[in-house]
Amino acid sequence: MKLSAYLKDRLAAFLIAAGTWVLVLIFLFAFRLPGQAAVIVSTAALCGGICTVCWDFLRKKGFYDSLMSCAEQLDQKYLLAEMTEEPDFYEGRLLCEVLKDAGKSMCEQIAVHRRENEAFREYIEMWVHEVKLPVSGLELMCHNDGLTGYEEQIKRVDAEIETVLYYVRSGTAEKDYIIRPVSLKRIFSETALKHRAALQARNIALRTEGLDCEVMTDGKWLGFILGQLTDNSMKYGAAEITVSAEQLPEKTVLHFRDNGIGIPADDLPKVFQKSFTGQNGHRHAKSTGMGLYIVKKLCEKLGHGISVRSAEGAYTEFCISFGRDELHSVRPGAV
Repeated sequence: MKLSAYLKDRLAAFLIAAGTWVLVLIFLFAFRLPGQAAVIVSTAALCGGICTVCWDFLRKKGFYDSLMSCAEQLDQKYLLAEMTEEPDFYEGRLLCEVLKDAGKSMCEQIAVHRRENEAFREYIEMWVHEVKLPVSGLELMCHNDGLTGYEEQIKRVDAEIETVLYYVRSGTAEKDYIIRPVSLKRIFSETALKHRAALQARNIALRTEGLDCEVMTDGKWLGFILGQLTDNSMKYGAAEITVSAEQLPEKTVLHFRDNGIGIPADDLPKVFQKSFTGQNGHRHAKSTGMGLYIVKKLCEKLGHGISVRSAEGAYTEFCISFGRDELHSVRPGAV
């Protein structure tokens, strides 16, 4: 709280006080009081006024400075009222009451929206599980009848449904995973097996190196992440996919590299943004721009780092880092 701003805010009151004092002087001289009396009264009034202004400024400055400092330090601004001590002047107490009422109202509204979002999330999860049953049945029927073309399309539908499920769960991923030692080789083998038909149809070769190691993660979520990266490689013209693990003192880095069309330099910083499709998405394939966004979000929830590098027309490489610190401990959740 600045003194200049405080004085400027009370300029009208000071002008009224000055006008009032001029009238007092006129009355003093009208009653022919000695000039010394006028000086004494003026000095006393001026000293009293200055003391009053200083006292009022200092007590309000302490409160408002504390309020502003607390607001700057808090990440959740709505907790400001709870962190502020009630002042000893009336305007400050009114402000505190308003802040508390506003915070209470906002918390009530947030609770309502959270319940609605939770109900919607539970409905979507239930719907996904229900719709996957007939899709799996159709896939089995196509496989038995040799309808390869239909089977591939049904698998694509199943993959999109699964993406919806993981997107919905990504907001509350901490409730749905368990961090434990997981074999990279096993997870990638399961991913490759799931995409075997599509990889063979496109004549895409797989190469692995150094995957005989374990990392702290959730196998189901990591399998989905690798599946999304595999889908991207198939979508954008890769003839070979290379997956390798690099052991470093403080972390393990998984390299997922393909020799597809690559990502333009202008698009590279935006590939993890929600709904971003980029030049490749418009030219070569219909893309929603959600796959890599979900991958990034899941990696953040799991505590993994992810980055991408690419050269247009040459390669694209995603790097996922798994920490080895004690923070990656087993957490309760649903697998």
